[in-house]
Amino acid sequence: MDDKSQRTAVVFNVSKKEIFTPNNGFKSLNKKLRSNWKIIVQKDEITEERLANSKVFIIAGPREKFTGPEFEAIKKYVEEGGSLLVLMGEGGESKFDTNINFLLEYFGIMVNNDSTVRTSYFKYFHPKEALISNGVLNRAFSVAAGKTLPNMSEEDSSAHAQALSYLYPYGATLNVDKSATAVLSTGSVCFPLNRPTCAFHSSKFSKGKVAVIGSVHIFQDQYLDKEENSKIMDVIFRWLTTDEITLNAIDAEDPEINDYNMLPDTAKLADRLRSCLQENDETPRDLNALFDDTLFKLDTTVVPKVLKAYDQLHVKHSQLSLIQPNFEVPLPAMQPAVFPPEFKGLQKPSLDLFDLDEAFSSEKSRLAQITNKCNDDDLEYYVRECGEILGVSSKLPSDARDAKHILEHIFAQVVEFRKLNQDDADNLQY
Repeated sequence: MDDKSQRTAVVFNVSKKEIFTPNNGFKSLNKKLRSNWKIIVQKDEITEERLANSKVFIIAGPREKFTGPEFEAIKKYVEEGGSLLVLMGEGGESKFDTNINFLLEYFGIMVNNDSTVRTSYFKYFHPKEALISNGVLNRAFSVAAGKTLPNMSEEDSSAHAQALSYLYPYGATLNVDKSATAVLSTGSVCFPLNRPTCAFHSSKFSKGKVAVIGSVHIFQDQYLDKEENSKIMDVIFRWLTTDEITLNAIDAEDPEINDYNMLPDTAKLADRLRSCLQENDETPRDLNALFDDTLFKLDTTVVPKVLKAYDQLHVKHSQLSLIQPNFEVPLPAMQPAVFPPEFKGLQKPSLDLFDLDEAFSSEKSRLAQITNKCNDDDLEYYVRECGEILGVSSKLPSDARDAKHILEHIFAQVVEFRKLNQDDADNLQY
């Protein structure tokens, strides 16, 4: 691999569906770095060859798991003098669905599955946009940012913690062991209290360096210029790319951080009740002894003390008298609180169904409808219905209105009609 002095590129990894890229979310960061470094976007699998020319390798919020060979390539890259910057967010591995902690634990750092919340409102409305004003753990960090003097006295060391104010949006806390150094914390206002938010690791075998920040949004375009986030970015990249910054050994050995205390989720526990057995006292023979009526009993034991208090306070003791009420507005007239009975009314008159088509359609239309509706098996019904439509049935007796009599009547009418026509034809011939 090339010597570290020959590396001239800052590589952004996007092969694991990172939340932000140089073209989406990190545009301002890209402009600041582009003036001194060549920006490369790494979209393929991570290998030693692809990291050969990288000065700083940035992993910003990965949302996929890394493979074993990729972890080995990153470890070898750091051991041979490379610099690694890892940015995560609230929820840690569980929310991002990645396994980055497997790599970070090798360097003594781990991202927790929690979230940083500011307990009191100041400047920013969302509680997860945590403004931290006393979170510097290593005085060398504030000195590198130009906020305090290098020769500040030991008595003023507490001022180093308040030297920088930075915005820590949607971030998680870190666990840092002795092989790494915590440089920033959540301070005394944000919860969890005094927990690391940024940690550095320097390789013992080479000049390789690792920086981990629990918030990927801290360098986003929306937050990079808020508070002093840009100065924190400058210090981190100066530490990763140069040897100008040396961390204070005293602060690195004993940083002002608290233990990580887990609080129970009372909402979930309330939904998961569990029964338990408890050993009771022996039941007394007199069951009345189990009732405690001292808190709610009504008696006259305190009446003598009350009467004595009248004499001690020199208050006249007299029986209470009824105060007649005096209404400014007379009471309304009394009315019986009853409702009038409801009697069931008469039903609405029922209307007969009336077929308009049957009343207004012509004989031809009605004959066509009955013809389309009937088949060969309905011949009896068909003849009777046609007799009704043509008015034949009304000319027959009520007991002789079947199909046979209807056809007989029609044929008789046809014969009579033919006879009349035949007589007229004979008269015309003569």
